[in-house]
Amino acid sequence: MNLDWIQPAQRLNSLPPYVFARLDELKAKAREQGVDLIDLGMGNPGGPTPAPVIEAAQRAIEDAKHHGYPPFEGTASFRAAITDWYHRRYGVMLDPEGEALPLLGSKEGLSHLALAYLDPGDLVLVPTPAYPAHFRGPAIAGAEIYPLLLTAKNDWLIDLEAIPEEIARRAKALYFNYPNNPTGATAPREFFERIVAFAQRYKILLIHDLCYAELAFDGYQPTSVLEIPGAQEISVEFHTLSKTYNMAGWRVGFVVGNRHIIQGLRTLKTNLDYGIFGAIQTAAETALNLPDSYLEEVQQRYITRRDFLIEALRELGWNVPKTKATMYLWVPCPLGVTSSDFAFTVLQKTGVVVTPGSAFGEGGEGYVRISLIAECDRLGEAMARLRDANIRYGTPANV
Repeated sequence: MNLDWIQPAQRLNSLPPYVFARLDELKAKAREQGVDLIDLGMGNPGGPTPAPVIEAAQRAIEDAKHHGYPPFEGTASFRAAITDWYHRRYGVMLDPEGEALPLLGSKEGLSHLALAYLDPGDLVLVPTPAYPAHFRGPAIAGAEIYPLLLTAKNDWLIDLEAIPEEIARRAKALYFNYPNNPTGATAPREFFERIVAFAQRYKILLIHDLCYAELAFDGYQPTSVLEIPGAQEISVEFHTLSKTYNMAGWRVGFVVGNRHIIQGLRTLKTNLDYGIFGAIQTAAETALNLPDSYLEEVQQRYITRRDFLIEALRELGWNVPKTKATMYLWVPCPLGVTSSDFAFTVLQKTGVVVTPGSAFGEGGEGYVRISLIAECDRLGEAMARLRDANIRYGTPANV
């Protein structure tokens, strides 16, 4: 039977090509051929979830109160754990009754917020490169996306002065993310003050993705936008437990900030899902209350991997800055090679997986993202494979 008449909605046609899908095809083919893949492409932390978190979940699973539908707005105890965490980390006072909302991971919330607040034709400001949910959510909502090009020359910070006046006046929302995925860039507090003032001036909803809040190194402390005076009137901030607590598969995160904005997201979600399994919320509470010694161990693990990989890349001709946060290195491609071609070549010649910068928008072209998700022995093996394949920073002939 011919089913050509069954066509997807136009909103799917607005989505840019998903580079990860092509990469997944090549990975699957390589595995079928018996290749020992070293996958440094995804931001999927290696290692188990902390034992106290697992134990809390196991106990909670046996509690019958979690066996029914969870409350739409999340459990009161998890919301309190979220707002307590914000007060400890940033000195920000939030009301757990309306200024915190648990999510099925921050990606879900970032995308659904676009559906809750952006109508077709609304203008939204989105940096490029960016985490894909920052531009795919608005695209699904039918919004018009105005790209804000990030450059190494400007330390990968948004150049607010480069935004045309007529664009700023039309803009309804602005997504941003520091510490930044994929570049690893950090932003000083002064930048947050400028962007809040910009949003206040033009009446723009600020959407900050703070999912790498705790993966910060060498004494650097990330800023919460909610620390900035006046930000709570116009901003929401997203966080996830995926990275710091190795809970990517648990699908748990949250959003905090302006209660009216959060209520709009909650209204949408009540029509789409029933919230997070209560036992997972209990586990997430435990994670947010782990001692700082756990956090220090995680940070040191990434510092060690970062320093090891930067040195190994230096021996292959790359000069990669030492990042102060996130779990990534943002590495330029050899001259004259596109990011997709370079990533696919590396995979086919070495079995090492890196993410092409084009997956993060047009501003990511010319770079690949390497995730620090493997131990140093595997990172060393990956670099040895590149060396043996004569893949190094230089001319296309080296690729």
